[in-house]
Amino acid sequence: MANLLYLTQRLPYPPIKGEKIRPLQILKYLAQRYDVYVGCLIDDPSDEQHIPPIQAMARDIHVAHMNRRRARITCLTGLLTGESLSVTFFRDAGLTRWVRNVVETVRPEVIFVNSGNMAPYILDLPRTGLRLVDLADVDSEKWRAYAETTARPMRFVYRREWRKVAALERRIVTECDLSSFVSDAEADLFKRLHPDCVARIRGVSSGVDHRYFDPAQDFDPVYDVSVPNYVFTGTMDYKPNVDAVTWFARDILPLIRRHEPAARFHVVGNAPSPEVWRLAEDPAISVTGRVPDVRPYVAHATAAVAPMLIARGIQNKVLEAMALARPVVVTAGALEGIIATPGRHVVLADSTEDFAAACIALARDGDRDGIGAAARSRILERYDWNATLHGFDDMLRPRQATELASAV
Repeated sequence: MANLLYLTQRLPYPPIKGEKIRPLQILKYLAQRYDVYVGCLIDDPSDEQHIPPIQAMARDIHVAHMNRRRARITCLTGLLTGESLSVTFFRDAGLTRWVRNVVETVRPEVIFVNSGNMAPYILDLPRTGLRLVDLADVDSEKWRAYAETTARPMRFVYRREWRKVAALERRIVTECDLSSFVSDAEADLFKRLHPDCVARIRGVSSGVDHRYFDPAQDFDPVYDVSVPNYVFTGTMDYKPNVDAVTWFARDILPLIRRHEPAARFHVVGNAPSPEVWRLAEDPAISVTGRVPDVRPYVAHATAAVAPMLIARGIQNKVLEAMALARPVVVTAGALEGIIATPGRHVVLADSTEDFAAACIALARDGDRDGIGAAARSRILERYDWNATLHGFDDMLRPRQATELASAV
């Protein structure tokens, strides 16, 4: 089989957050077709035990170990070098040497990079084959949104990051053969930003493991199911998630509790920020931290909620809840990139009052089971991983991909 260099910013296991879920599924897909050389980083010691499953899929693997606290400090060197702080956060000297060695000695026919943060590892190296960067989201737009919604002094930091990330994205789309995104909507946004490179930009949808997130399985309850329960899942030091649960806890939940006094809100996910932990001071709110399995929390929920104020790409939390046949109350941002009809597959609400009203209606049954069943059907129709990842097939054929890129 041909050789492929695969770079991703986190060890893609266990699949408990977006930056691991999509890279893991792509790696599984590629490992059936290539001899894969995997380079990645670990910043959580508990992930050490998960290296063997990834190693089993690879011809060779290099795992760079980073201290998250130290990395946050050393990434500030980007202020001196003029680089994106995100890029300097994920820089590792050992991984840099390993990547160079693979490129120069193995000369892989394909280099597949997950996230723009990892692209600098290969941009200045000699060209050996097809280069595809799965940017997934238009990350620069996330930083722009932060800059527009955050007070000083962080506004200046976010504005700088927006510009630096946008410059890196420009370099990626012009110097690499192809750039891919988690949805056509995200790809279309990037095309509007780079109209001279549209033929190099593709959408390849994310999916969900609907066999793992199967409502037919018997999940033991993890909370009192006799009262209304609303569940949010995600990595809880990620600013868009922090903003979402803070809005729900402080503004939406009090409106719900006027009509459903026993209602509870469960924030489920690893690495809660101090701001998120403080939400648990309200007895109606539980903050779990990392859990071994999010499915029992979602499977018994009155509704999953995704009140995203800032969102990019596809929200895995929405797909997973839909797969478990639970109704999901979403903002428009959380629904972007997902082919689902509001009122049939999900419930759409953008204001505080509408979001609370939707949650109250679902607590009183509404069409809870009908929406959940329709959501599950939509997942089976459109979001099977094996089907969505076929979108990479043409992109990974070097001759066709080269012709595609040269058509710009």
